[in-house]
Amino acid sequence: MKKKIVLAVLFILPVVVYLFFASGVNNFGRLPILTENVVDVAQMDFNVQLKDKITILGFLGNDVASKQGNAFNLNQKIYKRFGEFNDFQMVMLVTEDQMGKVEDLKSELGKLSNIDKWHFAFGNPDEIETIFESLETNIDLDDSYSTPNVFIVDKDLKLRGRTDDEDEGTKYGFDTSSVAELNNKMVDDIKIILAEYRLALKKNNADRSK
Repeated sequence: MKKKIVLAVLFILPVVVYLFFASGVNNFGRLPILTENVVDVAQMDFNVQLKDKITILGFLGNDVASKQGNAFNLNQKIYKRFGEFNDFQMVMLVTEDQMGKVEDLKSELGKLSNIDKWHFAFGNPDEIETIFESLETNIDLDDSYSTPNVFIVDKDLKLRGRTDDEDEGTKYGFDTSSVAELNNKMVDDIKIILAEYRLALKKNNADRSK
């Protein structure tokens, strides 16, 4: 009898563990969609697009100089960790009068890391506001058309975030002035969305090989 119980456990346990993790991937391994149909930055600046990329989207507006510290935090805590992943990019929206300030910022960021996937899209205030409003968040742009918050936009132009954040409930963006928030929340959420796409890619490859 004991041998039968041991054999049953040895046979059933791996199946239970597999089903647990399989259901976890489907039910818990996806970052919630908060908003669909985010306006693509390409409509404002044809040199940059969100479609088919996993994007960290930010708004520096017409005051890039005062947001350098936020950009450095984002670079050190997020970009250095995930910048090597395919289809991952950073996109910052700025007004057209900030080209010189952007070059200064890129020069400083370039001292810290390779900035090939840092992109700056230029437009007028109305265009920036249109893209921001399409996110449909509970956050506002300030008078300089900027915010310290950045947002995760997926390859299908959908805003991703949290629906059950312990502090905010629905969490649309991440405050780049808070290193703790970047480390403790944003890193986790980017891991989830990258794993989601990797899993989908593996599934597609497996389906093609059948």
